[in-house]
Amino acid sequence: MRSFPVADPGTPDHRSAARYLLWAARAQVGTMVGAAGCGILWMVSQALMPAVIGRAIDAGLSARDAGALVTWSGALLALGLVQAAAGVLRHRFSTVNWLGAAFRTIQVTTRQVVRLGATLPKRLATGEVVSVGIADVSHIGSAMDIVGRGSGAVVSIAVAGVILLTASWQLGLIVLAGVPLLALAVGPLLRPLHRYQQRQRDLNGELATRAGDIVAGLRVLRGIGGEQVVAARYRAESQAVRAAGVRVARTESLLDGAQVLLPGLLVALVTWAGARFALNGEITTGQLVSFYGYAVFLIDPLRTLTEAADKITKAHVAARRVVRILQMTPELPDEGTRSPARGDLVDEESGVVVRPGRLTAVAATSPEDAQAIADRLGRFADGPVTWSGIPLGELSLRAVREAVLVADNEARLFSGRLADELGGDGAAPRVEAALRAACAADVVEELPDGLRSTVAEGGREFSGGQQQRLRLARALAADPEVLILVEPTSAVDAHTEARIAGRLRAFRDGRTTVVCTTSPLVLDHADEVVFVEDGKAAATGSHRGLLGTEPAYAATVNREDLISEERAS
Repeated sequence: MRSFPVADPGTPDHRSAARYLLWAARAQVGTMVGAAGCGILWMVSQALMPAVIGRAIDAGLSARDAGALVTWSGALLALGLVQAAAGVLRHRFSTVNWLGAAFRTIQVTTRQVVRLGATLPKRLATGEVVSVGIADVSHIGSAMDIVGRGSGAVVSIAVAGVILLTASWQLGLIVLAGVPLLALAVGPLLRPLHRYQQRQRDLNGELATRAGDIVAGLRVLRGIGGEQVVAARYRAESQAVRAAGVRVARTESLLDGAQVLLPGLLVALVTWAGARFALNGEITTGQLVSFYGYAVFLIDPLRTLTEAADKITKAHVAARRVVRILQMTPELPDEGTRSPARGDLVDEESGVVVRPGRLTAVAATSPEDAQAIADRLGRFADGPVTWSGIPLGELSLRAVREAVLVADNEARLFSGRLADELGGDGAAPRVEAALRAACAADVVEELPDGLRSTVAEGGREFSGGQQQRLRLARALAADPEVLILVEPTSAVDAHTEARIAGRLRAFRDGRTTVVCTTSPLVLDHADEVVFVEDGKAAATGSHRGLLGTEPAYAATVNREDLISEERAS
């Protein structure tokens, strides 16, 4: 069995859902052909069995020829062995096809999600992405899985039709005409089924998004007493999902009933006609037994064809959602080719200048202005920013991401080992230094297994201040060329804030660091402070110098001073 996921899933064809499914099939063409070949051999060997049994009856029993009976019995045994071997191989190939398509879809989707970055949540709900990773990949895998049995069903029905036409053209026509009529009869049930499934899936995605939002804001909801309101809303939405599921189940039950009833009617018709022909002497006893055998056998390939139509339609719907994600483009396309050089990082829109190797603080009267400046400097938002005189848009986006790290309070802690979250075992000395600089060493010491402890999704086991210090330690441990921090100490007490301010300067000594803050404790350690008022750089200087010359600056940071005192108390 091959290993999954593969190292490189390839470049998907996302021009349409059908092209994507064809790409997924071509990516594993060897096992797809193997599944189809084994599926055909598996079902054709079954399709030949009623004919062999009929020949054994006519040539052996009716003619009382022991040699012929042994010969045809041996042929039946050989068909059984072929069927068993082909069935095992078909199942093996089909499983590989299911896993391959599902994992490739997960890989290309994850790669696209990483590429989109902050663009994705603006265009697609979190629950929608989760549903793609859970339900849609399964439907796409099932479409690849059904190829083996579906191919065998088509060929075996054709083989059975030829055998029946040879024995009796009337019975052959009944079978050949009955198969497409069955498909047409089941077709009207598939469209409403998939519409209901789409509705249920959309509601599930919305409910998953709602659940994630509730979990993320549970502490706030408890603080304002909003738990009951949100619980009632969640209950109503979950009931809508339940109702949609009932509609899906009702339609599926009708489809399942039709899959039994309609082939049964065809079987009954073939059996009735065969019995009449046998009574009239138009067919032999062995042929009558064969017709009975085919009447029973045809139920399975006919149901397989209906199942194949259902799974391929579901896969097409799922592929449309995958293609929707793959067709998205980042808000800031990577069109640059040049590499960044060490020099001044200038946001021309605000007038903020960040000099290399220095700790620059940006104190803005509005927090939104500070965040906007950080986004432009990190190229998470478009704007007239230059680095060493080169427009940031002309630089390779990948190179900018490697050189510039923007860490704000919207960043999340991921689940897994804390050591991996902060940089991995190979970066242990740097991680320990970063934890000390962020005053987060005590947080790790309180954990039962230290850095080997497992962090829950979003770091829910930590307080707000602990999460902020761990996020700061993660940013420091990354050791980027340019580090941009947005309010890195807003959730800690004044004493801890003072220690972080002093250690941050020492830790980043000689490297370019930007801190967007109005905390006097942090501003006092900056090499240079840029005061931003109404989105524009109004003054530049040291913290103490600006306090004496800029009343608006003094009012801004003194307000923060009062907040710090309240936080400390």
